[in-house]
Amino acid sequence: MRASQLPLLDHFAIHRPLLFRKKLRVDPVIFDDILDQISDHYIFLNKLNNKQLPVAIQLAIFLFRMGHYGNASSPEDAAQWAGVSVGTVINCTHRVMAALLDKHDNFIYVPDVQSPELRRAREFAESQTCWSWRNGVFAADGTTVNLYARPKSFADSYYNRKSNFSLNCQVGEYDVMQKQTTYGHAGCNNAAQLGHC
Repeated sequence: MRASQLPLLDHFAIHRPLLFRKKLRVDPVIFDDILDQISDHYIFLNKLNNKQLPVAIQLAIFLFRMGHYGNASSPEDAAQWAGVSVGTVINCTHRVMAALLDKHDNFIYVPDVQSPELRRAREFAESQTCWSWRNGVFAADGTTVNLYARPKSFADSYYNRKSNFSLNCQVGEYDVMQKQTTYGHAGCNNAAQLGHC
């Protein structure tokens, strides 16, 4: 038997916003803004007899998964939390991700290289790290992505602390003045090029 915790979100949004943020990792106002931006996306339109869940519920399921890591982000845990099937969680995740990616330029703002915002970001990066990182202001370090099978080459390099073969992806723009971007699995030569103190 499944008992969905989704109805609690309405109560949390009004009376306990910290609990709302704990579950979805965004404030209720931000949730509503994202919802307004993606609700009219064609991926949520369905002419079949099987109706989709409301976009607000699909977004909540997506944010729940993205806001957790490890086992808590699994489709099974999200399904138990939302009171839906694992397949529904996967479909909601795919739909919301597609809608968000189509709105990428509306959500992501990259300031001009000569702008005061980027100057402050460079100063902050240098003050928090070291001189060689002074122009590095964008970085993303992702969670591990488990591999289906043990790689044939350099298999031990992909074995992680959780006894899985996986990749740990990262992207970093370390010199915005020259628009150089690097990416690769953690520990690769590209990661070493990001700079050192």
